[in-house]
Amino acid sequence: MRKKSFINPYSVAIALTILLYACSKEGDQGPAGPAGPAGPAGAAGAAGAAGTKGDPGTANVIYSAWLDVKYDTIQDPITHDTAGFRALIPAPRLTNSILTTGSMKTYINWGTPDNPVVEVLPINDPFYAIYINTTYYTGNIFLLTNEEWSTFTATAGPNAGKKFQQYRYILIPGGTTARTNNTINWNNYAEVKAYLGLKD
Repeated sequence: MRKKSFINPYSVAIALTILLYACSKEGDQGPAGPAGPAGPAGAAGAAGAAGTKGDPGTANVIYSAWLDVKYDTIQDPITHDTAGFRALIPAPRLTNSILTTGSMKTYINWGTPDNPVVEVLPINDPFYAIYINTTYYTGNIFLLTNEEWSTFTATAGPNAGKKFQQYRYILIPGGTTARTNNTINWNNYAEVKAYLGLKD
């Protein structure tokens, strides 16, 4: 009588598990492969928010209104004769920094506010034999002349009641013209007026 062979199912299951584990076990990691080619550029991102608007280039330029200026007499200390006339224009924003690195301009309006005739100082006019010199120092502008060019008001004619010979100063901090427009002729009042938007 032949004997039947008997296979234990549990033994088969254990054997298969060991076999599968042995096959799936990783070996040592190999060296990294070469880098692949670069992919296509991505789509452009959305534009960022606009930055804060900067100040206009002329923001640092300082200018006065048209000013009334009265001259005092300078007497010769020996003869006591009139030696000239002097005046002082307060300019509180005229700093040491502007004096050493900036530029200063003073203008006189020989005409009226409605009909200006503006000239830059200093003036040395041999034809009319007049001069007006300017000296700048911290906080003030000193004027010296050989005539008493005090502000006055016309009493007759079409300009009656209107002022003549007023003064205006402009202070330009160092670097301002280079940042804005260095083609401006600061001795030409018409150009300065248009550039700064001044009103007479």
